[in-house]
Amino acid sequence: MYHGVRLSLDSKSRWLEGMKNWEGILPPRMTDDALEEKFWNQFLQDKSNRPEPDAYVADICGELVALIQPEDEVLEIGPGWGNYTFSAASKASALTCVDSSASVLDYLAKEAQTKGIANMSFVHAKWEGYESPKNYDVVFGVNCYYRMKEIDQALLHMNNTARRLAVVGLTSGPEKPHYWEIYEKLGYRIRFARRDYIHLTNLLYELGIDVNCKILDLQKTYLYDSEEEFVKDNLRAIMETQYDREKAEAILRKYLVWIDGKPAYIHRFKAALLYWKPERKIFPS
Repeated sequence: MYHGVRLSLDSKSRWLEGMKNWEGILPPRMTDDALEEKFWNQFLQDKSNRPEPDAYVADICGELVALIQPEDEVLEIGPGWGNYTFSAASKASALTCVDSSASVLDYLAKEAQTKGIANMSFVHAKWEGYESPKNYDVVFGVNCYYRMKEIDQALLHMNNTARRLAVVGLTSGPEKPHYWEIYEKLGYRIRFARRDYIHLTNLLYELGIDVNCKILDLQKTYLYDSEEEFVKDNLRAIMETQYDREKAEAILRKYLVWIDGKPAYIHRFKAALLYWKPERKIFPS
């Protein structure tokens, strides 16, 4: 294992600071397990009224599933509503889902039964504190790290539980370009994302783990019923209580496109897959 230069990055502290919003406040869902459970319970109840996952999910899923071999026993951390779960289960010999939300696991179990997938098992636990009784060929999680205060422990746990491959997936920037233009030209504060894959890349490096990083080019199209809705949705990240709306809207409208007679915004961004073959078990120092 290459240990490299010992940098004083303190990436865990940066990760924890990024949990706070731009007002410096830690949102209640970050620490309140009951509130998080309530969120998922309501989200999954409403899912029947929601559209299918965004098209870019299939791009991430394709890259992820390509890392799984048919004979693999796989563990997924924080599966949520199953964007990647059922494709992984269909490819692998067995899939175990670990999630802190009972509502999520109940939903996935019912969906698996509906889809006729019989090789899935479910564990109700927080990944950081879960002591797995066995190892798995592949351990992965996509966009499931947002509440993990002990993020270093979570990553080491992935390393120590995976036999062949550990995979961290995160959607990334760049932000919608009109926000950068508003920030640069008008000087307005913007609620940009506060955490990104580079924080976990650096943290893994500090932990003595060298990772491969694959960057995926993605695109999401936002469709709106009216121009008013288009404007409202795409100016809401401006933090100023008072600002020149006319100037901000003029910048935004440069990115307005029309699809089937409806206003739309096409956002091109990226995702990162951080993956590595565990070389040895590593424990917190």
